[in-house]
This record gives sequence, C-alpha cells and structure tokens, in this order.
Amino acid sequence: MGLTESLIVFVISLLVGAIGIYVGARIITDREDYSYAFVTALIGAIIWSIVAFFVGWIPLLGPVLALLAYVGVINWRYPGGWVNAAAISIVAWIAALVVIYALAAVGLTSFEAAGVPGI
Repeated sequence: MGLTESLIVFVISLLVGAIGIYVGARIITDREDYSYAFVTALIGAIIWSIVAFFVGWIPLLGPVLALLAYVGVINWRYPGGWVNAAAISIVAWIAALVVIYALAAVGLTSFEAAGVPGI
C-alpha cells in the first residue's frame, strides 16, 4: 500500500474512531461535540501508538499500558473521572466496531480504526 492509500485509510479509520468516542461521550457525559471527539481520537491514537511502540512488545503488560494510556487521554479530555473514561472507551469500541463492520460489509474498509484501540 502506497503513502496516499495509507493516508486515506488512516483518515477514514480516525473518523470512525472519532464517531465511536462521540457516541460514547454523548451517552456517558451528554457531551455533543464531534470535533472534540475527533481531536480526542487523534490524541488517543498518537498516545496509544507511542506507548505500544515502547512497551507493546512486553506480553500482557504492554497492551494493558497502551490501553491505560488511551483511557487516560479520554479521562483528561472528558469529565467524570476514570470510571466515565472507561465507560466512554467501551461504548466507543462498540460503536466503532458497528460502523467498521457496516463499512467492511459493503467493501469500503477493513476491520481496523485509528483512535479506538483493538479495532
């Protein structure tokens, strides 16, 4: 895959990740701001990638630390503390999974998204 295709996949997957965070934040904190969710997804994807790069190779601990860093970004960006951040993350993951499944089912994307870990 070339640079242009990689950038397109990254942008589409980031938009999907932002949709997930938007839905999660709307349900958990009643906050309705897609651009805020987009920035959160971007920061989350960057932090997730950095942590995963440095410690992701450590069995069990690496992925847990990357996930904790991602939830920490949501905790930093949204009100309600760690419990709300974890709840937003779970709802975001489910929402992004639904969107990605729908897009993949019609052949528009693959099963992955930047901005939401594990998808």
